[in-house]
Amino acid sequence: MEEVESRKSGKVLIRLLVTTFLLALIIMFIPWTQNILSRGNVTTLKPDQRPQTIHSIIGGRIEKWYVQEGDFVKKGDTILFISEIKDEYFDPNLLSRTEEQLESKEMSVNSYMEKVKALDNQVDALVQTSRLKLEQARNKQKQAELKVVSDSMDFKAAIINYDIAVEQLKRMEQLYNEGLKSLTDLEKRKLTMQKAKADMIASENKLLTSQNEVINTQVELTSIEAQYRDDIAKAESEKFTALSNMYDAEAVVTKLQNQYMNYSMRTGMYYITAPQDGYITKAIQSGLGETIKAGESIISIMPAKYDLAVEMYVKPLDLPLLAKGQHVRVQFDGWPAIVFSGWPNTSYGTYGGRIYAIDNFISENGMYRVLLAAEPDDHPWPSALRVGAGTSNIVLLKDVPIWYELWRKINGFPPDYYVSEMKDNEKKK
Repeated sequence: MEEVESRKSGKVLIRLLVTTFLLALIIMFIPWTQNILSRGNVTTLKPDQRPQTIHSIIGGRIEKWYVQEGDFVKKGDTILFISEIKDEYFDPNLLSRTEEQLESKEMSVNSYMEKVKALDNQVDALVQTSRLKLEQARNKQKQAELKVVSDSMDFKAAIINYDIAVEQLKRMEQLYNEGLKSLTDLEKRKLTMQKAKADMIASENKLLTSQNEVINTQVELTSIEAQYRDDIAKAESEKFTALSNMYDAEAVVTKLQNQYMNYSMRTGMYYITAPQDGYITKAIQSGLGETIKAGESIISIMPAKYDLAVEMYVKPLDLPLLAKGQHVRVQFDGWPAIVFSGWPNTSYGTYGGRIYAIDNFISENGMYRVLLAAEPDDHPWPSALRVGAGTSNIVLLKDVPIWYELWRKINGFPPDYYVSEMKDNEKKK
């Protein structure tokens, strides 16, 4: 009993418990890096560097393949040749015949243009002729008016002569009655009076004729104006008709030009070419003689040059903790790694990344998409990586003691939100 009671196991146990407690207490104060764990996959940084499918713009029939899966193609290399399946494009001379129609319509347009020019010259000639004719008619009217004035003066002189002759006849009759003049003198005076009356009537007739000529010149002037106005209007109408026909022909020419270019472009679409340098990954359509619809996928291609990136998805609760340029550690599937999420400096096999873009809209899986780019200051990503490989991502946040992190986990609190301090050179900027 004395030997049993004197054993030292109790003291060793106490020391072990005390040492364990002290060690656990010390561990509780060791720094722990808060982080956000997320799965993702490898993609490309730019949309034009991602795998794409090549489509046929037009429907057709597969006639010949120029590539096979796994081949490397350069931009512009022919991948496939298809033939036409629409009956309106079966004619092998469709382009040449459309070009002939186009040339004919262009000649028609030129003919209408020449006709318009000729009608313009005709209108100018009619306008010039009408001006001369009107000037001539106005001069004739002016001459007639001056003749009226002259005949009017002659008529007035004839009236005066007749009045004088009448007075002289009266005096002669009085002298004859008094026996101072002979009958012969009286008869001579009567004859003179009759001549004066005849001259007066002739002058009046001449005056009326001159006035009638003035009226005729006015009628002629109006007739000339109406005649040339009708001729010019008719020529203008023909000109506008020719212009309308020319515009219609130009519209047909434009339509034929558009149709010709469409036919020409469609002819070039029979050969489907590579949009960029890359590798043929999968032939979606196969065989010969099969028909494909417009816009249908034919083959998939992977660009030869691309900048790798990682897309990961985070929960809405963790989204406010992320910012562009934030550091992330990435573990690629298939690459050996020893990872301690809370101690990134002691991890092995992870690669550096930084947040390049954050989506503002939630994805279909209920999380937000975040795009990661390679960290330029870290060692480069593996060259054997391929698009679509899986990743495990660790977004590094604030350093806190382990006891605080355990307390946060137990209470279900999110990681601490913080904004990293700027470097001295950034502050100076």
